[in-house]
Amino acid sequence: MWDPTTYLRYGDERSRPFHDLVARIPAPRPRAVVDLGCGPGTLTATLAERWPRSRIVGLDSSPEMIDRAATLDVPVSFAVGDVRDWRPGPDVDVVVSNAVLQWVPGHRELLTGWARELPAGAWLATQVPGNFDAPSHRALREVAGRDRWRAELAPLLREAPVGDPVDYAALLVGAGCAVDAWETTYVHLLPAAAEADHPVLTWMEGTALRPVRAALDAAGWADFRAELGVRLTAAYPVRQGQVYFPFRRIFVVARTGAHAEENQ
Repeated sequence: MWDPTTYLRYGDERSRPFHDLVARIPAPRPRAVVDLGCGPGTLTATLAERWPRSRIVGLDSSPEMIDRAATLDVPVSFAVGDVRDWRPGPDVDVVVSNAVLQWVPGHRELLTGWARELPAGAWLATQVPGNFDAPSHRALREVAGRDRWRAELAPLLREAPVGDPVDYAALLVGAGCAVDAWETTYVHLLPAAAEADHPVLTWMEGTALRPVRAALDAAGWADFRAELGVRLTAAYPVRQGQVYFPFRRIFVVARTGAHAEENQ
């Protein structure tokens, strides 16, 4: 279960990759814009500001997220839906998928399918976290691999669910797109208040720890959380009252049908 309040604890840091991604989409007047994995809708609302004459749709598999999004007073249609089942309509000129596809096995096939089904000249923009080899995620896998939790948690945690920018560029060029792919490492400065939980632990509770929390009972979760917190404290020491948290992100913006147009 997704918790919008927990997810939005670091709203400014989580929103920056979205804005950096959308800034590289040069579509002037798209007919319809779809945000796949829209979460609580606050970032989707900015798409309505960017393209005020477009039909804006937000889709998310979490009813809790869509319930929160539905409270926003914005010209966006929000609905519960699974990105694996979504197919673009003939008027969809922009698709945005921000920090979603890392959760979806087989997402490469989804990307190539969307690229081929979208109208020629449409834009497909996605961003995924590339920090699965970071100390935070290594610590998560190490604790989950202990005898006490291995049976329940090992199937839930994958070491490398995403590719690098070259992987995605080659994939979408192969689907006939012109591609802009890059990566950025943000250094998030997370305040570390005295007697509070380690801020990287709090960050992870909003995303990577969600399936762990769902799989464990209350006692197991408390113990798991405490052990992970010790490891995160060692990996990310507090300096000047804050933690320096590097976070790698992978971006791809693709224009569909580009090769076909060039050959006309």
